[in-house]
Amino acid sequence: MGKQEEWETLSHSANTVVMISPDQFGFNAETAETNTFQNQPEKTEQVKEEALREFNNMAQALRDHGINVSVLPSREDVVTPDAVFPNNWFSLHENETLVIYPMLAEVRRAERQVDSLISTLSDIGVKPQVIDMSAQEGEGQILEGTGSLVLDRVQKIAYAIGSPRTSEDMFYEWCKEMDYEPLFFHAFDKDSNPIYHTNVILSIGRDFVVICEEAIRDSDEKDKIINSLQKNDRRLITITLDQVYSFCGNILELQSSIHGSVVILSSTAYNAFTEEQLRQLEEKNTLITVSIPTIEKIGGGSARCMLAEVFPSKTD
Repeated sequence: MGKQEEWETLSHSANTVVMISPDQFGFNAETAETNTFQNQPEKTEQVKEEALREFNNMAQALRDHGINVSVLPSREDVVTPDAVFPNNWFSLHENETLVIYPMLAEVRRAERQVDSLISTLSDIGVKPQVIDMSAQEGEGQILEGTGSLVLDRVQKIAYAIGSPRTSEDMFYEWCKEMDYEPLFFHAFDKDSNPIYHTNVILSIGRDFVVICEEAIRDSDEKDKIINSLQKNDRRLITITLDQVYSFCGNILELQSSIHGSVVILSSTAYNAFTEEQLRQLEEKNTLITVSIPTIEKIGGGSARCMLAEVFPSKTD
């Protein structure tokens, strides 16, 4: 079977996600040092309650649209203000491999609750084999899950932006372990800071790619990335840096039992896309829009960051 036939027959996206409730949500000064998308709230009252409301509404919206959602509470023994973004400490893959990641901020390392996660996965019939890379953080080697990594799961290509949260050596080690072709590059925000996570400027669907070319300043790197992304005739939707700040790049394709292929995005992102860009996204997908402004503004992440995909085992 050739690559094109594989693309036509294999699922690029998951129908099940794990979400972790923001039970201790708040502004994290430690992570704000490398995430310019975070904003300190003028008032701290009701922030956690608002985040929990947004989270619960989002989880219910996904269920209502035919997405399987498993919710795991935050750890109770430590304070984890960013626990709502679980895709940074683990990822699941089609062979039921569970990868645990090395993270930059010490406070975020406390989010990991591997035993509870395995129990939750077991409840939905997934028996993962664990690859734990987290010890590498002690050597300064950082790779923050599918924040650092944006994966073309069918072509087996991994894309990553170099930043304090994504070490080049760690990226290549992951690609070797998981048998992915590595494409490492650099991207910058309006203030010339490295973009903190790759999934802020890049999203890959079965039939589309959303990419901020403006953030990739090196022309050779840009050509290499764009040429790779355009394989299989996927529609290229180019967003601006202004749209990146509205989280237009932080979207995720999933599979719904009701709609088929869907794209999850925040209302902030939806309102920032142009009519033509929305038309392109909707050509082969149903859009599911969720309102998460508190989580976005204070946490510095959006819809994609809140979702950890679960893939079943491959079957013959």
